[in-house]
Amino acid sequence: MEGGAHGFDGSAFRECFSLSWRNPYVLRLAFSAGIGGLLFGYDTGVISGALLYIRDDFRSVDKKTWLQEMIVSMAVAGAIIGAAVGGWANDRFGRRTSILVADLLFFAGAVVMASATGPVQLVVGRVFVGLGVGMASMTAPLYISEASPARIRGALVSTNGFLITGGQFLSYLINLAFTKAPGTWRWMLGVAGLPAVFQFVLMLFLPESPRWLYRKGRVEEAEAILRKIYTAEGEVEREMQELKESVEAEAREQGSAEKVSLAALVKTKTVRRGLVAGVGLQVFQQLVGINTVMYYSPTIVQLAGFASNQTALALSLVTSGLNALGSIVSIYFIDRTGRRKLLVIGLVGVIASLALLSAVFHETTTHSPAVGAAETSHFDGSLTCPAYRTSSSSGWDCTRCLKASSMGCGFCASGAGSKLLPGACLMSNSTVRDTCHAEGRLWYTRGCPSRYGWLAMAGLALYIAFFSPGMGTVPWIVNSEIYPLRHRGVCGGVAATANWISNLAVAQSFLSLTQAIGPAWTFLIFGGLSVAALAFVLVCVPETKGLPIEEVEKMLERRELRLKFWAPRSRSGGELPDSGKKDGV
Repeated sequence: MEGGAHGFDGSAFRECFSLSWRNPYVLRLAFSAGIGGLLFGYDTGVISGALLYIRDDFRSVDKKTWLQEMIVSMAVAGAIIGAAVGGWANDRFGRRTSILVADLLFFAGAVVMASATGPVQLVVGRVFVGLGVGMASMTAPLYISEASPARIRGALVSTNGFLITGGQFLSYLINLAFTKAPGTWRWMLGVAGLPAVFQFVLMLFLPESPRWLYRKGRVEEAEAILRKIYTAEGEVEREMQELKESVEAEAREQGSAEKVSLAALVKTKTVRRGLVAGVGLQVFQQLVGINTVMYYSPTIVQLAGFASNQTALALSLVTSGLNALGSIVSIYFIDRTGRRKLLVIGLVGVIASLALLSAVFHETTTHSPAVGAAETSHFDGSLTCPAYRTSSSSGWDCTRCLKASSMGCGFCASGAGSKLLPGACLMSNSTVRDTCHAEGRLWYTRGCPSRYGWLAMAGLALYIAFFSPGMGTVPWIVNSEIYPLRHRGVCGGVAATANWISNLAVAQSFLSLTQAIGPAWTFLIFGGLSVAALAFVLVCVPETKGLPIEEVEKMLERRELRLKFWAPRSRSGGELPDSGKKDGV
């Protein structure tokens, strides 16, 4: 799933490692908490490959698309609850305790899934994992932020985003490593318990966040921890004073915010316009289809015509690797080009990539290999697909054969040297699959042989390459900048919840859509939503690059529409040399 990596410049990054090298205690704190981000990325990415083998072991999962979607999306549903409960737990019991609880949930989920005897246990395990993901997604960066020196705080927090995408990449590597192992998906899902145990042990020997301790009146403990974090003379005293002022200001802001309901906040012009931009970006981040690629990448590869599970997993490494690389690109360009420019460039590329994918899948489904009567009769008659055997119509092809999957049918490609020649439409089970493989043929149940498969992979790679630096990271950054400081916690929570809910809706519907209308129309729908996202960015999202919070509030108050987003902006908000803004829109 896409997480919140925050941008930082190269000097901060260099200083981060310089200070961390001089004071390893800081790096130990950040690394230990950052394992939560790694687990977040791993558990959201691993299911894409494990699902291929779960379908092979449980026939009910293979035949019921909604069950596959539930196994994937229940982690997202759990994350919604975990994030909500995590906010309360962080304030009540502390950051360290919340991380320990998240680790227990990760471990419990891994054990339940690895030992599952049916889809019900898998769903239960995914809920446990989702609860852990929800808590870790908000607690890990919070702990790192509050236990880091001020000068390198942003850089250390940003590493959590790297660990999320790195965890997703690691999940694909682990999936590929266990394709030949007995138990396959059980190892894939169960291995996540190891880093959870590792982090749990590390966190037992680490302190609570000094900020949380200070808020709870445990001033001496907070100061003792800060003396380990800060080594230069006078820094601890300065940090304690700043911490005191910050906590007192936060208490005043929270006290006033408690008197204001969300409904009242929406009536405030700046907050309402900030919420429109922030929530809209989070919703569109999911509606353009990113987590269909991250959750179902191997399945999409198979739909493109690659039959082998191992091949699908290997090719899926491209998407996860590009996703991780994209976060680095975003960090480099975010403060050089601005937020809107990255969003616009990225969305234009996403639209073009989705158009390519839609065209490729249309050609794949409309030009799939024919079903040959001679090829089918080559096998024992009892193995023939029942729908094909009883059909009086001619013109059967691979696509039509697979659409009869409700009766359990698969396509055995030609053994005459080309998988594009007529093949056999047979019953779909492990015995028939092995019979097909025994003759050196490829067995298809989720996609048909195609000469355009590599073009589909190019489309997927382009999609990720354009999405990750723009819509992948910018929505989180904008949401950290666009709200008035006194309402940032409430508004940020609303936007994050909208992201998880949209994530759940997309994850729960993708396979059903591909089955009902085909992958070509499904990607075309995502393309249409990407066009809407581009229009939304141009109309509703302001450029917040380099602006102080007060200036952002003034800009929202004026409601500027800057279609000439590439023009440089003066500090007062105007463009140079001419203006492309309209006030009061």
